[in-house]
Order: sequence, then C-alpha cells, then structure tokens
Amino acid sequence: MNEKNSVTLTSFNPGSGCGCKIEPTKLHDVLSASNYDPNISFGNLIIGHEQNDDAAVLDLGNDDALVHSADFFTPIVNDPFDFGAIAASNAISDVYAMGASPDMALAILGWPIDTLGSDIAGKVIAGARAQCNIAGIPLAGGHSIDIPQPIFGLSVTGRVKKDNLKTNSGAKAGDLLYLTKPLGIGIIATAMKKEIASYFDEKWALKTMKKQNVEGSELAKIHGVNAMTDVTGFGLAGHLHEMMSASNCSAKLDYSLVPKYDQGRLKELYSMQCMPTGTTKNYLAYHKDIEKLSGEELFILLDPQTSGGLLVSVDPKDKIEVENILKQNSLIACIGEVTEKKEKFIYL
Repeated sequence: MNEKNSVTLTSFNPGSGCGCKIEPTKLHDVLSASNYDPNISFGNLIIGHEQNDDAAVLDLGNDDALVHSADFFTPIVNDPFDFGAIAASNAISDVYAMGASPDMALAILGWPIDTLGSDIAGKVIAGARAQCNIAGIPLAGGHSIDIPQPIFGLSVTGRVKKDNLKTNSGAKAGDLLYLTKPLGIGIIATAMKKEIASYFDEKWALKTMKKQNVEGSELAKIHGVNAMTDVTGFGLAGHLHEMMSASNCSAKLDYSLVPKYDQGRLKELYSMQCMPTGTTKNYLAYHKDIEKLSGEELFILLDPQTSGGLLVSVDPKDKIEVENILKQNSLIACIGEVTEKKEKFIYL
C-alpha cells in the first residue's frame, strides 16, 4: 500500500460527521452577526433560516416549491467510498425532511490533494454518486478546493407540492412523535475512530448512515403529518428542541421507547470514553430547556447523529397511515407526544 492510501481520513479532524457542526449557541452568534434584517423580504421565499429548517424553499409560482439545501462535513469513517456515501445520504435527507423529492445534486469537496491524492478523492465522489443513483438523481457537478483538512458533501435541489411542504414549526399539542432510525451513531463513530468498535458496531453504523430517509416524501402527503425534521448533529433532544421552539409547544418523551443501538453496548463504549465532544456542546446548549437528564439519557439523547432518522409530529388520527409507511421503509417508534407549551421544551 502506498503512503497516501495508508492515511486514515478520520485522523485529520477532531470532530467527524455531523459532530463537527458549529455548536448551537455559537451558530446563533454567527447568524446574529450576519446583518440579517427580517424587514427585508423576498416575495417568493417561503422558508429561510429563521426556524432552523432543514432546507430553504422557494415558491415557483404554481403548485410546486423548490427545496434547496447544502450539507457537508469531515470524514466520519476511514473508507473513502463509505465516507462519500454517508455524506450524500445525509445531504439528501435535508430534502426528504421537508417532504420533497430530490432532483439533482452538486458535490462540495475540500481536499488535501498532495497528502491524500486524487484517487482517494475520486472514491469519495464515487460513493456519493452511488447514493445519488439510489435516489434516482444525477450528481451533476460541483466545486472543489485544495485545503489541509478533507471535507465533503452535497448541495441538493428538490421539489414538493406546496400543500405537502413540511417544516419545523407545525407541531401541535396532542401530536404523536415518531423517530425513524435508532440513536447511537455518534458513540459508535467515536469508537470506530478509536479503533475499538466491533465488526457488528461498524456494520450497524454504516448500514444506518447509508439508509436514505425516502419515507419523508411519502409522509408529507399525509395531512396530519404536522412537522418533520431530520436528526443530525444536535442529537434527538437538540432537534426536538428546535421543533418545539418553532412550534411554541413542549414535548413529553418516553425514554424507554426511544430506539437505540444495543443499549448495553452503548453503555460499555461510553465507559470507554467514546462520547463525542459534540454531546457536551449539545448539553451546554439545550439542558436548561430539558426537565431532567440522567447520565445515560444525556449521552444517548444528545448524541450527535450523522445521517440520522426523521423526527415526525403526527396527528393521532393519522397514526395508522403513518405507521403503514414506516413499516415499509423504517422502524416504527412512537417516542412521545407534543403538549401545550410549558416552562421547558422537553420533559422525560
């Protein structure tokens, strides 16, 4: 093996996958300093960044809306093909989370070309192209730069009927909350980086992260699906917090119903210092708005996910129709309910 191919991708960055996101409080500071003026409006912009939605949405002037997102991160795995596939699945998920179907993707590549080489970068893009093929869309181009740390992701465009558009802000008291993928990816990814993950840990993580949230565009057709988002770097609790804040509601979670990778194994890895740094950042950002958190609940609910599942707020009258769709594409996990706004956003 030549020297370039012997370099491990995850060694380039302290954070990996969606765990490398700017922490929520600092991100808010960045946006506050960006001279955003809410009084300046663009008539055909339906969704911007105000409610922390997964993508921007533009009114096309008919029954359709254009959904556009960009998502990229540092390597979460060492295999370049898998890295590209995971990054692509994660980026495409932003479009599905708005209820849309993707149409096209462009690649975003930052690469230390003299250190890692063009052949490895090509394998990353090949992994992304494979996921785009699964989604039925072209990887039609993109942009690349030569930088010391590798990053990769996609800019994805899709479309949705305006009546089917789903956002963070539509949850209503009485809704049921569903999660479509188990938690634990951040812990397993950290164990993989430390080279203490088992074969079964890695197999589960890769399969979970590569799985696309295709059910999003089907769920969006159900009138009683009131809000939807995907669970990524801020963890389940962080993204639920964003949904409840945007909807002016609170949520009651049943921790025992929250799907997780092998719970005993996650505890074991946690005891071996496999908690991502992003978990602590998420805790500092959100814990004041959560009623209580045991140690285990903290490292599971605030675990930064990469290419995580959808969090869906559903009117109970549409429970059966939603679960029929989930039965075909993912697990069925009703993890709690939405309540009227209380002192805190999340109760356990």
